[in-house]
Order: sequence, then C-alpha cells, then structure tokens
Amino acid sequence: MARRKATRRKTGATRYFVLQTSGKDTKHVFTGRQPRQAALKAATRGFTNIVLRERGRKRLHIFTGTRKRVKAPANAPAWMRGKQIWKSNVKKKGIKHI
Repeated sequence: MARRKATRRKTGATRYFVLQTSGKDTKHVFTGRQPRQAALKAATRGFTNIVLRERGRKRLHIFTGTRKRVKAPANAPAWMRGKQIWKSNVKKKGIKHI
C-alpha cells in the first residue's frame, strides 16, 4: 500500500485568496495567514457575501461580512487620530471542497 506524503505549510506562510462572485473569480486577491484575515480585508472594502477561493488548494471559504464606521482608537498613530475608520466583522458559514 502506497503512502501519501503529507504536505506541511510553513507556520508564517502567506496564503492567497481570490474573491469569487457568481461562481467566477474576480480580480480581487486578498492575502493572509488564515482565511478569516483575508475575509476581514474583503469586508473592510465593502463586500458582504464573501466567497474566497484558496490558491493552490481546492477549497472555497464562505463568509458573510459587515462593516461600520467607528472612531479611530486612542492608541492610533497621530495622522489617524480624530478620524473615522471602517471596523469589519465576518462570520464563517463553511468550507466547500471543489
């Protein structure tokens, strides 16, 4: 019986996630170590139904996202103080294997 070689990722490896709409890839590519990190970036930019295809793997990560305007935190850098920023939130709905 042949054994499959286990593939391991580097701990800090950046992964690439392509945003999909209507089952087709878009030009938007988000990066992060985890799919949630990429989904938060997509939600910050205003996407609500987030389907991310992971490059190099046969998976779709499905999220719903929201964003709202909030004041910059007190420990923000000087150029950001007093401004309003987008605070994003995502909820994972599941993974689909393709």
